Amino acid sequence: MRQIQKQVAAARSASKRLAIASAEQKNESLDAIAHALRDQKSLILEQNRKDLADGKKAGLSTALMDRLKLTEQRLEAMAGGLEEVTRLPDPVGEVLEVTDGQKNLRIEKVRVPLGVVGMIFEARPNVTVDAAGLALKSGNSIILRGSSSALRSNSVLVDVIRRALADTSLPPEAVQLVTDPGRETVRELITCKGGVDVVIPRGGPGLIRRVVREATVPVLETGAGNCHIYVDRTADPGMARNIVINAKTDRPGVCNAAETLLVHQEWAEKHLGSMCEELTLHQVEIRGCSRTRQHFPQSVPATATDWETEYLEQVLAVKVVDSLEDAMDHIDRYSTGHSEAIITEDDAAARRFLQGVDAAAVYRNASTRFTDGSQFGLGAEIGISTQKLHARGPMGLRELTSHKYRILGSGQIR
Repeated sequence: MRQIQKQVAAARSASKRLAIASAEQKNESLDAIAHALRDQKSLILEQNRKDLADGKKAGLSTALMDRLKLTEQRLEAMAGGLEEVTRLPDPVGEVLEVTDGQKNLRIEKVRVPLGVVGMIFEARPNVTVDAAGLALKSGNSIILRGSSSALRSNSVLVDVIRRALADTSLPPEAVQLVTDPGRETVRELITCKGGVDVVIPRGGPGLIRRVVREATVPVLETGAGNCHIYVDRTADPGMARNIVINAKTDRPGVCNAAETLLVHQEWAEKHLGSMCEELTLHQVEIRGCSRTRQHFPQSVPATATDWETEYLEQVLAVKVVDSLEDAMDHIDRYSTGHSEAIITEDDAAARRFLQGVDAAAVYRNASTRFTDGSQFGLGAEIGISTQKLHARGPMGLRELTSHKYRILGSGQIR
């Protein structure tokens, strides 16, 4: 039996035990993992430094290096995220609906785990812990397949997780890592119909397109983040400056960072030049349309490609528009459906934007950086879905469940 098949069989067996585990058992396991991460932080950071050194030699981009990097603060955030998940309600067994069927049958719609989750992701070792924690709490086993650039980091994290589980009532086989970096292992995992219940790809557009194209297992699709901020004509200048700088520079290498700034022409006349000046002080390269360059001549001329690019680095495309409708038309054309924001003091404009823009998360007067499972009170996220079926936006515990019908009778026949 091939290695992937062995892992799937072990995960399937573990999922049956997880499906009937109590909330207390699952929470105790997550607490044990959080404790082990803190206890083994020196070993984890040592292995991560080796991945970073290899990544530097391989010429990984600044954005990928940032995603790959672990620090004591990030490790503590990962452990804290697990503890936050323990404080969330257990979704498994929740009765969603109760109806009376024919002949006084009681029909209950009950939340249940998906079963075996295959997770394919790039660069970010924090995903290993977030995904494992959410899978365990929602009663699922998980098979993780990260990128070769993070193999040492992922291997030590999964080893720490499994050792912690070995001292709890949950099976270590509930969390497994595919260590073979070959492309064939991805194909094996995403075509293991009947063994894997759902596959979640999290990474660049190429990875996601490949999984969607080749998978025979159902896919929970995450998407890229070509996120826009529209500064309306009534926007408060100080608020607009703070939001745009945060959305672009806080962590430019993540999917909820702003990539395009759209500015109403009336606001641009008064404030765009100074905003661009301040952005450049934060080492942001401005790629502007012809009207933007009138207000900020130092900007690089934008091309058609800039409007559709998810930079994931310190680059911002800037376009001056004539109206709210023009801004919404631009977003409709170029958005990836992730996160879109309007900055305005006009209630009518805000309502029009929030109702009319088609994205997983739409904001008024706030940074797009909040599109995140922990910020939404989900504890963590397994990814951000930009599709519309089953799950949309940050995917937490509930998005890792399905439902079944439980019918209670007293001898009825049809």
